[in-house]
Amino acid sequence: MVLTFTAILLGLLALVRPLQKNNFYILHSAIVILSAYYVQTHYFTVTPFAAKTILLFLVFHLVSINLTTMLAYYIDKRAAVRHKWRVPENTLHTLEFLGGWIGAFAAQKIFRHKTVKKSYRQIFFLMIISEIAAIWIILKYLQLI
Repeated sequence: MVLTFTAILLGLLALVRPLQKNNFYILHSAIVILSAYYVQTHYFTVTPFAAKTILLFLVFHLVSINLTTMLAYYIDKRAAVRHKWRVPENTLHTLEFLGGWIGAFAAQKIFRHKTVKKSYRQIFFLMIISEIAAIWIILKYLQLI
């Protein structure tokens, strides 16, 4: 399981250049890999790249990316209040596209952050639509729909 998760996350890191500069993605990768290591050593072992392993990866990924996105919004909100260095919007949008839009939406409501700026909101909803379209294309390619 750890091998599979590491291969997927580091493969994405190597292939997608903007992720290499995204510290929150690196944090997310570390959380997923350490969680997989904990589960694998304490509960059960699965075959690398098996269907069960991929499904576990999706669960771990979605939980971790949403928590990481909420953390990024929290850090950006604190920086905005203190007039300090801000988290780039491109970083936030990348996290949203990777599946963290639910965490982003929750963080926007909880922290009351990024709710007024119209251009940001438009790109935020574009990220949601893009992710849904990407999932639909993947499911269509795999002939699951």
